[in-house]
Amino acid sequence: MSAFGKLLTVETKLFLREPTGLIFTLAVPVVVLVALGSVPSFREDNPDLGGASVIDLYVPILIGLCLATQAMNALPVLVATAREQGILRRMSATPVPPSRLLAAQTLVQVGVFVLMALLLLAIGRLAFGVPLPANPAAFVVAFLLAAGASFAVGMLLSAVLPNNRVATPVTMLIYFPMLFFAGLWLPREIMPDVINRIGDFTPLGAGVQAIRDASAGEWPSLLHVAVLLVITVAGATAASKLFRWV
Repeated sequence: MSAFGKLLTVETKLFLREPTGLIFTLAVPVVVLVALGSVPSFREDNPDLGGASVIDLYVPILIGLCLATQAMNALPVLVATAREQGILRRMSATPVPPSRLLAAQTLVQVGVFVLMALLLLAIGRLAFGVPLPANPAAFVVAFLLAAGASFAVGMLLSAVLPNNRVATPVTMLIYFPMLFFAGLWLPREIMPDVINRIGDFTPLGAGVQAIRDASAGEWPSLLHVAVLLVITVAGATAASKLFRWV
């Protein structure tokens, strides 16, 4: 097994040692989905929402919630805690470069995110009749672009936040506005145009809209693709250069 493979295995085992956190992480979006889907009017097509139902719109939004939770909250806090506890200082004496450490941590969180997204799609379809993505290829592309941009932001935060006391409030200050632009509290169809335009330039706003476009059978717009690619490259590059062991 390669050095990176061993590192990834260790990070996965460390993550699975705390099953309570994983169960809670999986439960929150599922509970929200079931609560929304249990409201009869939310399962009816709404002309004000482009002919879709509320629950149809909220499956991609909840996927965005899972993405933000893992990328912009869980990942930075985990790395900052390891930095605070001196774990990263000890790792700095090994040949492992920062990029591989961030990649291993990120892959663990990506795995959780993929599991959550599949769970939401399955429950939405089986329990509430939410259509599966009409354009599977576009959905995969949008899914990967959204994940790349969001985790690039998470890696950048992971690279610079010194400890858990700083990481928790900073990630919350970023996490909740991102959810707002993704449409968690108000679907984008009923948001003012200016708010939607701002959201188009955020990783979660652009990412969720790209996923929704693919779910409706369309390809993501060039604007959203460009925004997500730029954020991914810029965030990952900055994270690698600014990473601090202590």
